[in-house]
Amino acid sequence: MQIRFDGRVALVTGAAQGIGRAIAAALADAGARVHLADIDEAGVQAAAKELGATGHAADLGSPEAAQALVREIVAVDGRLDLLVHAAGGVRGQVGRAIEAISEDDWRVIFAANVDAAFFLAQAAAPVMKQAGYGRIVTISSGAGLRPSLTGIQAYASAKHALVGLTRQLAWEFGPHGITVNSVAPGFVRSNPASERQWQSYGPEGQKRLVESIHTRRLGTPEDIANATLFFLSEQAGWISGQVLSVDGGRS
Repeated sequence: MQIRFDGRVALVTGAAQGIGRAIAAALADAGARVHLADIDEAGVQAAAKELGATGHAADLGSPEAAQALVREIVAVDGRLDLLVHAAGGVRGQVGRAIEAISEDDWRVIFAANVDAAFFLAQAAAPVMKQAGYGRIVTISSGAGLRPSLTGIQAYASAKHALVGLTRQLAWEFGPHGITVNSVAPGFVRSNPASERQWQSYGPEGQKRLVESIHTRRLGTPEDIANATLFFLSEQAGWISGQVLSVDGGRS
């Protein structure tokens, strides 16, 4: 089975590094016209240049920013077929007791992981509905299905909310030829935050984590990209509202 995206226009958020960048690279390799978005302007422009794609510096935690980004893409390419929301993460936070969590700690994680996904889907909906076609994939987490290894209350809650949003959008968008699915990665050393988390476990904790994974290895960004491209493909046209755990069998 060959998966190609020739003639398709894709947007990948959180694409300056890690999982988002790997998804953008895989889409570009498969023939898509790819737009990368990230809050890290230097990082996203460097990634876009390397991939032969278009980079957009954007903080997508507001509806205005999401609408502006989609308008810009449609103005250039006339369409938006594929949307991958890989932005989010822990925003530099570490696990702490609930008494130590500020309102800002809570809200910044929800803004990145949930608000941006909602606002982007809202902005893309008219374009995809008019075309009668669309593929949306959210990158959730194993933390969206069970307690989080990070120990961060907002992160686990936000990823659970993202799973719920994915399923609700699948129900709403299905009659318009738009599928919506989610990939839930296990532990992937994909960016500075995940690397700090990995180092915090120490040798014994790292050993225990790897031994809890059926395949006895950590995931890679490319593992997540492969699953994402399947959901985006023509071959997955009758799959919607699903959450795929990509975690080496740990779940």
